[in-house]
Amino acid sequence: MKIKTALILCAGLGKRLSPLTLTTPKPLLIIDNKTILERCINLAIRFGVKKIFINTFHLKDQIFEYIKNKKFLIDIQIIDDGEEILDTGGGIFNMIKNSQDNDFIIFNPDTLWHETYINEINKMQDFYFTNKLNNILLLVNKELSFDKNLKGDFSLIDNLLKKNDTNDFIYTGCQILNRSLFEKYKVHKFSISEIWNELLKKDALNGFESSSKFYHLTNLETFKKLKDL
Repeated sequence: MKIKTALILCAGLGKRLSPLTLTTPKPLLIIDNKTILERCINLAIRFGVKKIFINTFHLKDQIFEYIKNKKFLIDIQIIDDGEEILDTGGGIFNMIKNSQDNDFIIFNPDTLWHETYINEINKMQDFYFTNKLNNILLLVNKELSFDKNLKGDFSLIDNLLKKNDTNDFIYTGCQILNRSLFEKYKVHKFSISEIWNELLKKDALNGFESSSKFYHLTNLETFKKLKDL
């Protein structure tokens, strides 16, 4: 089975990259002559989805104009968060409501996505469908992080995620989620970590390990270092 729809989270304020993000939305920041959003879209296209939803809030007109002018060779629909920012969980659910699909691959464009991820994400997708899961997160050992100040989010044991004293794995910003996880929710501001935490309590939050070097736009200092690579 193949996932047909990708969701890209582009509504955030990007406060840790201020003052750059006061006038430019974070997804449109440029590294190596490409916006980080373009890298993310290109990865989704290479992965093989047929449609992309992008949510917006902060400086949304710039993202709308960017997508219109770039003319990507895929159907891209922009979904506005509305009068208030919906955070990651609310933003994902607001996009899901516009699709008939059940399974979605979701990207944060904060990560510098590149082609080496394609093989890993395909293997993660196979694992997801083979094991009939409703969630899986792509993780990387913090030893592979360019930003050595980043702390781990989880421990990964036999493809199950835990929270403990080790927490030596970082969430990369790519996950596959099933629509059923949002059944009890309505569209409002909430973090996707609410759903993750519920799954953790049930020993039902799944992970898949990436072996790619992890580059993440954590803050202004990291962004400047990445620009100098």
